[in-house]
Amino acid sequence: MDAPAASALHDAVLDWYDDHARDLPWRGVAATPWSVMVSEFMLQQTPVARVLPVHAAWLERWPTPADLAAESTGEAVRMWGRLGYPRRALRLHAAAVAIVERHGGAVPTWYADLLALPGVGDYTASAIASFAYGQRHVVLDTNVRRVLARAVSGVEFPAPAVTRAERDVATSLLPDAPATAATWAVATMELGALVCTARQPSCDTCPIAELCAWRAAGFPAYDGPPRRGQAWAGTDRQCRGRIMALARDQSSVSTAQVEQAWPEREQRERCLPGLVADGLLTQITPGRWSLPG
Repeated sequence: MDAPAASALHDAVLDWYDDHARDLPWRGVAATPWSVMVSEFMLQQTPVARVLPVHAAWLERWPTPADLAAESTGEAVRMWGRLGYPRRALRLHAAAVAIVERHGGAVPTWYADLLALPGVGDYTASAIASFAYGQRHVVLDTNVRRVLARAVSGVEFPAPAVTRAERDVATSLLPDAPATAATWAVATMELGALVCTARQPSCDTCPIAELCAWRAAGFPAYDGPPRRGQAWAGTDRQCRGRIMALARDQSSVSTAQVEQAWPEREQRERCLPGLVADGLLTQITPGRWSLPG
């Protein structure tokens, strides 16, 4: 994409974002870096609507990393509630401990320091540095990748994993000014979440419809590896979730309670040890488990 086209793309997306950005608690001048960090952990594979009440409860109870670090990992898992993928709670707790030990309790400013925290990868480090500190980083979440795949590369969906070519495209489009680059990152993310959605993109109301390479090409269908939805019913994920729900709601759970919650023996006997191995449950006596202390 040449410079005039890139400039037109920036203007259209940023103007749209000025008018349509959602008022979310982890955005804006009042949002603390810790609020941004908590949101980034919670939003992984989880819709905003489900995250909002848990994020609010989490920040009310633990307004700083030090507040969380002082609690047990079990309390972090309990407060995680039904967001799913509860290992994220363990990683966020570990990151909070590291922030207290290495950075005096303040969420670090720089990408390299963020990346060194437990549970923080390239995307999360880039997102926190951009959204909390207004820095210039390529931020490639699912929504951003889909917008750039369609608007610039002319394909319906990006590859299953981030490619070098995809990162090069994103880097070439990053505005030079750090504050503008940070806004561009969140604006493209918002566009993918609200307009350029995976299943039913609202092309008629899209601010970059006239600039979109996918639209210009006639909306060619996705031509890549099968895109698999995440199954739930009857899976180990559902079994683990059922067991974790029991553990969150009471001080400990017994074998009999787990059997009642999930009658399928083979799956149950696979998932219980898995939860213990992941640090999400502790066996306190034979046949009885609790959240970690």
